[in-house]
Amino acid sequence: MDYNRQVEEISKYFKNSEKSIEDFKVGIEFEHFVIDRDTFRTVSYYGDGGVEETLRELESNGWIGDYEGEYLLGLTNENKVITLEPGSQLEFSTKPQMSIMDIEKEYLQFLREIVAILERKNQALIAVGYHPKTRIEEIKLLPKKRYDYMFEYFKDKGSHAHNMMKGTASIQVAFDFSSEEDYIKKFKIGNALAPVMYAIFDNAFYFEGGTWDRHNLRSYIWENCDRNRSGIVEGTFDKDFGYGKYAEYILNRPPIFMDDGNRLYFTGEKPFKEIFDPESYTVHELEHGLTMFFPDVRTKQYVEIRMMDAVPYPLNFACIALWKGILYDENNLERVYKCIKDMDMGDIDLAKASILEGGLDGKLRGESIIEIANWLIGLAKVGLVQEEAEYIRPLEEMLNDGNNPYELVRKKDHLGREKALEWCILNDLQEVR
Repeated sequence: MDYNRQVEEISKYFKNSEKSIEDFKVGIEFEHFVIDRDTFRTVSYYGDGGVEETLRELESNGWIGDYEGEYLLGLTNENKVITLEPGSQLEFSTKPQMSIMDIEKEYLQFLREIVAILERKNQALIAVGYHPKTRIEEIKLLPKKRYDYMFEYFKDKGSHAHNMMKGTASIQVAFDFSSEEDYIKKFKIGNALAPVMYAIFDNAFYFEGGTWDRHNLRSYIWENCDRNRSGIVEGTFDKDFGYGKYAEYILNRPPIFMDDGNRLYFTGEKPFKEIFDPESYTVHELEHGLTMFFPDVRTKQYVEIRMMDAVPYPLNFACIALWKGILYDENNLERVYKCIKDMDMGDIDLAKASILEGGLDGKLRGESIIEIANWLIGLAKVGLVQEEAEYIRPLEEMLNDGNNPYELVRKKDHLGREKALEWCILNDLQEVR
């Protein structure tokens, strides 16, 4: 294979993904657990009352099913998409939207529909960063071939790779870029602010049936998943980082398995550069390769930011608004980039270690996480139209009280797990606007 040509082809894919600023949109993915309302134990994909049964009820209401063999594994309904993660975490996404209000409308429609089904079964959706009750060894793997390959591959990788697959839930937000220069700024800012975002959206107090007595469990799990595909992309803070460097990151690591559009086949430790044929590849093959790496910030046709724990409505929309106010306002983008452009991997590694022990009291380059977060909130509010700036209020109020989701749960733990996590359950729609 011609390595330089491989780099050129992947770089061209990113170049062709550039958008005009007036066409910028936001994409989201919200992950949830489906739990028994009384016990908080997981609801299996399988059997009577299982997650598949819920998907079939939605299908009967007009959603279009996505099957693998006999198994219903996803649904679409106009702009709305439901997919399942390896431990049957239920993920909601929308086609990218220009306004946060439009994303909210789609999400609330989804909630109203699925909650009506779950309540009949005494079940609930809960938005937390790690499963609140059931251990991963008790959670059956989803019947999907890609997850079988991943599960086997991760057996001799990081100590917490299977925790990542079956035990975690997150928020992911995607942003467009207009040029390679714009891409570089957004990508570097996303990585530089990773410790801040891990900390302020930390929502994993419970872990494997007990409590997590440190902070930022998500960061810890990903650091102990698989160094080849998680953490910070190698070279992110180099002066020559750009499309080509990200292409090289992908080419020099194993995608685990490939999907050529007709079949899945295991590739093991073989790096992508030994698989990707720049002369005859399909876009489907390239896009599959890009999805098989899970760093804090990922590049596809957009910049995808991935380090926030799942948090309940409306705090999840504060996350969208915060990032949009930073990355889509040109003044804010330049101002934040100027502050972070001389950071390096060592700064981020130290900050991640700091938030693991100190949470919101952790530090990034000598500044406290909560002070940086408050500064970013102030910028983002100015960078958004007033209607969208309002979405940040729940986050601002929480941080003003010195809390993050982890602290809110910890302070109520003496009341019992169910009471401590009540605010993370999405069944009560009375306050939905």
